[in-house]
This record gives sequence, C-alpha cells and structure tokens, in this order.
Amino acid sequence: MPPEHDPLGCKPEAQTVERLSREIPDVVNALVSSCQRQGCFSHVSPVPIPSRQAVIRILEQGRRILFPGYFSHERIDQVNLPYHLGREVTELFQELARQITWAVRHDCYRYDQECSLCEEQGHEKALAFIKALPRLRELLASDVRAAHEGDPASGSLDEIIFSYPGLMAVAVYRMAHELYELKVPLLPRIMTEHAHALTGIDIHPGAEIGESFFIDHGTGVVIGQTAVLGHRVRIYQGVTLGALSLPRDATETLRSQKRHPTIEDEVTIYAGATILGGRTVVGARSVIGGNVWLTESVPPDTKVFIKTPELVYVGRK
Repeated sequence: MPPEHDPLGCKPEAQTVERLSREIPDVVNALVSSCQRQGCFSHVSPVPIPSRQAVIRILEQGRRILFPGYFSHERIDQVNLPYHLGREVTELFQELARQITWAVRHDCYRYDQECSLCEEQGHEKALAFIKALPRLRELLASDVRAAHEGDPASGSLDEIIFSYPGLMAVAVYRMAHELYELKVPLLPRIMTEHAHALTGIDIHPGAEIGESFFIDHGTGVVIGQTAVLGHRVRIYQGVTLGALSLPRDATETLRSQKRHPTIEDEVTIYAGATILGGRTVVGARSVIGGNVWLTESVPPDTKVFIKTPELVYVGRK
C-alpha cells in the first residue's frame, strides 16, 4: 500500500520549487543579452525568415505535381486532372512566392542591401519555377527510365517512383537546382539538405546533372557544388565527387572557382569511389571501379580499378 499523503511534508517541497523557479528570469535575461552580442546567432527581427517547414511542404507539393497520382491524398483521373493540377500549381505558386520574398527580404536586411523589390522578385521567380515544371517532369521521367534500365531488381516503374531513395534525392535536387539557377537564397539548400537527411544522399543544388541520371542504393553519395555530370551517368553508394582539401585562408578566394570533378556522358562509378578536384575530368563511357581514389583526369573509354588484393584465408586447422 502506498504511504498516506502528508500535507505538512509537501509544504517545504513547494517552497523549494518556488525558490528554484525564481532563478528562471535571470537565465532569460542572460539569454536576451547574449542575443545582442556579436558571435551569437539569432534572428530577432521584424523581417520574417523563410520557414523550413513551408519549404518541405513545397517539396511535397512539387512531387505531387511532377508525379500526379503517386503522392496525392485523393484519386486522380482524366476528368479531375485539370482541377487537381490547377489547384496544386496555384497553391505552390503562392507559397513559393511568399517564401522567396521572405528569403530575399531577409538578405536585404541581414546584409544592409538596397531595396531589391523583394515581393516582385518573389512572384517573378516563383512563376519562372512554375514554368519550368513541364521540363522538370521530362527530366525526371528520363531518370525513372534510367533506374529501371539500370537495376534488374526494380520490379516496375511504379516501384521506383514510390520507393527509391535515389529518385527522391534527384527529384528534390532538380527542383532545388532550378531555384539555385534563379539565384533564390536559402531555399535550395534547405531542400537538398532535407533530402540528404532522409536518404543519405548529399547533392548540392549548384551541381549540374544531365538527363537519365541513376543513383543505385545511394547511401553516402556526395556530389559537390561545382560538379558537372553529363547524360546517362550511373553511380553507386558511397561515391564522392568532391573537392581537394583547401588551406583555411583560401576558402573565400575559391568560392567562385570550380572545385569538383566533371563526369562526362555514360560514365559508371562503382561503390566507394572518390573522385576529387575541379580539374579532374572522367571521359565519356569510362568505368571507375569500387574504392578507387582519383585526383587526375581519365580519357574516354577507360577502366580504372584497384589491383585485386591478396586474400588470406584462415581455417580451423
């Protein structure tokens, strides 16, 4: 049986709790003071900042538009398709314009820039993105076909669209890249890092990737900002298309330079390969084997692989 309640015993406890609670305002005051010091990051401003949650909703709505019927909450047929797409595209335009406006306005305020007509920019760039959707659909259709042709384990095109992390990451990248090309701040990187968190595939929105791109399995893939990939490129899990290590004081001067490799058409890169450097070019139709470390160019139609290591077998006897 639990002990009987002792009202007299509770009084000292209540006094202790009240005394400890009185220390909270001092902590709040310290936090407020820290927000006013340089070196501590906060966004305390009358100017709104883009909403990460809204950007994720934009991605989800974009996928519903690019793949009608796959990710929608209701059934879509030929009769209601115009209504469905009309509603989705209108909502996407309005929310995207709002988030772009806030991103541009935030930059103006943060970096003390001249007025850049942020609301006008927001609507113009949102409309430019909307107009690019038919082209993005064609690109993603080529990516779906590349996955089906390149993976014997794929049961159907539907299976790829519904479940392949590589296709999801590429779909997000293609939307983010469009906004990156429109010079929209913040939003493209929020998008690709969201896909990175979900899939383990890290594609910078600034990378240039051609049609019929296939990432098989995908976990651990990294594609850097200035990487250029041609058409019909196939890569496997753990592949890095990265930059060579830079001195700390050289970071700012190299931001605008090409730091990541160029992969030409119809190249296959197997699991665990690392290809580094802005001057590194892998020629068309080449094959880069698993776990290869490459920092120099490769001519077209070349196979690069590591010599088979000597294996040691230890039995019980």
